[in-house]
Amino acid sequence: MWALGLFRSVVLVLYLLRQNPVQAAAAELFGISQATVSRRWTSLLPVVEKALAGHVPDPAEASAGRVVRIDGTFIPTWDWASEGTTMFSGKHRDTGFNLQIAATLAGDLLAVSAPVHGSRHDTYAWRQSSFPDVFADRESMGDLGYIGTGMLTARRKPPGRDRPEADKVFNRSISTLRAAVERAIAHLKDWKVLATRYRGLLTRFPRIVKTITALAFYKKGW
Repeated sequence: MWALGLFRSVVLVLYLLRQNPVQAAAAELFGISQATVSRRWTSLLPVVEKALAGHVPDPAEASAGRVVRIDGTFIPTWDWASEGTTMFSGKHRDTGFNLQIAATLAGDLLAVSAPVHGSRHDTYAWRQSSFPDVFADRESMGDLGYIGTGMLTARRKPPGRDRPEADKVFNRSISTLRAAVERAIAHLKDWKVLATRYRGLLTRFPRIVKTITALAFYKKGW
């Protein structure tokens, strides 16, 4: 087995975030034991997150003068028992977490919420996050899942009637602007631990989200 110094240990942590391999595969690639992978992952993930935390901007300052686009994204996980609360999302027919993402209309990331259980819908996840307070004075937009939050949203079809043409035009314009936050989500999910099934401890996942958020801002030069 090769010695694993600090630099290669940090590379290992980033590799685990980027590719989300099973630890046995990472151990073979780095020429170490699976137990060493587990120890380095556990000990260095908090260090990496703390080292990068200064690159995460204050979302209220970063969003000043901008329209904020909000959307939720689903992160699949194993169905670990979690305080008696189900992780199962009826919408996605899978178990996982709901993350709320805030972005500008140019697709620049503004903030990522703490994860909530996948059984919760977007409105609940949004209300549990800091977003209602942080973006209280910003013009915010969301999809139909955010009706009743005060955001600008698409318009529902009137019961028993055809949708007015004006509503169709309005909804198309709202849908077009959704692409901005979808780009921000896509960039976050370049880190495959957010795009493929997360297999680790659920209690560790909030730190993983913070670390990847910080990496995203670090890459953008904040």
